[in-house]
Amino acid sequence: MRLNLLLASVAAVATTVSSAQAQNVAAAPQQSQPVDVEIDQGVLRPLQIAIVPFSGDHGADISSVISGNLKRSGFFEPLNPAGFIETGLTLANAPNFPQWTQIGAQAVLYGAVTPRADNRVDVGFRLYDPYRQCQLVSYQFTATAEQWRRIAHKISDVIYQRMTGEAGFFDSRVIFVSEEGTQLNRINRLTIADQDGFNPVYLTQGDEVIMSPRFSASQPDEITYVALGKDYSRIYLYNLTTGRRESLGQFDGQVLAPRFSNDGNKIAFSIIRGGNTDIYVMDLRSRQLSRLTSDPGIDTSPSFSPDGSQIVFNSDRSGTARLYVMRADGSGQRPISRGGGVYTAPSWSPTGDLIAFTKQSGGRFSTGVMNSDGSGERILSSSYFEEGPNWAPNGRYVMFARQTRGGDTRLWTVDLSGRVVAQAGYNGRGTDPAWSPLLDAPPSNLGFGQGPDSCPA
Repeated sequence: MRLNLLLASVAAVATTVSSAQAQNVAAAPQQSQPVDVEIDQGVLRPLQIAIVPFSGDHGADISSVISGNLKRSGFFEPLNPAGFIETGLTLANAPNFPQWTQIGAQAVLYGAVTPRADNRVDVGFRLYDPYRQCQLVSYQFTATAEQWRRIAHKISDVIYQRMTGEAGFFDSRVIFVSEEGTQLNRINRLTIADQDGFNPVYLTQGDEVIMSPRFSASQPDEITYVALGKDYSRIYLYNLTTGRRESLGQFDGQVLAPRFSNDGNKIAFSIIRGGNTDIYVMDLRSRQLSRLTSDPGIDTSPSFSPDGSQIVFNSDRSGTARLYVMRADGSGQRPISRGGGVYTAPSWSPTGDLIAFTKQSGGRFSTGVMNSDGSGERILSSSYFEEGPNWAPNGRYVMFARQTRGGDTRLWTVDLSGRVVAQAGYNGRGTDPAWSPLLDAPPSNLGFGQGPDSCPA
């Protein structure tokens, strides 16, 4: 399936954007092998894109990261550079178009890394349509030389948005629980990495059991999670910039599944108390706690709608775990899942129209989506075991944990068509993934008709 807006006409002019500071890297598994993307349920024809190695320091590395990002998206097929006819492209010149159409390239990307007097670098690039013989986009980022990988993700976002008409998701991070050791002596740590699995950093030391990490949508440096010790369960707020960790306090019972509201002012979570599990909301400004559910069932995994007006959760109050929606104050509770099977782990899409979930049925586990009213249920992926879907910031991809029979649990992604299924970039064992918002807002001047040589609409 191709997006309807693929090759829609958008162009951008050059600008200067600074990147955030690079993070320390922990020793953890990373994926360096070629990216394998499984395409099933029909024929997907990715766009053939020629990514010419950028010139300058780390130029080839930047091109490699862009290639891996675009290939994992399922909408692009980077061509083998060994087949390129034209060489020596510079930002001052347009490509020799017939030499690119001859090898089937539907888009040509090239760029350069240029050092500045202040010890930073300019990374400029151009993207051309060789068939229409016009420029699709040109742009320039400025950063320190050490931030080359981050710049590659930002370039990938610009290209993805230009070619699909939708926001990118590559300049983002993933937080999850990494696992090491045997089943009898297992160590899990709160871990954060770039969305492609590189630059992993351990945020905890393995002396607690970590569960349910989640980002704040309004503050990408703020996360929440549950830590279980020998005699306690606590919800923590953790600031990724300062390293400050703060407990939400002591609760009478075990706490589960904290989730931020999209404005970052509230957290919804569950408390197991007296054999019952109910959902509560805490206002982070006043620390006032409100109880939202009070039925005798297990109510857990709350997830706010993007506008903060509703909460989806799962409950077994009817005898089987189903998905329910209620207003943010707890009123108007109603079931929305309509199929058979057990529904758990709902996650509201950042676009507001869909809810992802885990479903157990027929001896298999599935990752699916439904409309926010429960209609239009679709299964995107099924396997021996998978759970915990969480959305990419553009609302087109879902990350989840999958385990093969007798094997380890890894992080996987699937797109909304269900046709592009791939293991996520982090190559170690992991569960409970959560995707951050974009680290920076997309370039504001990525608009239509900018530049005399831009492709016509």
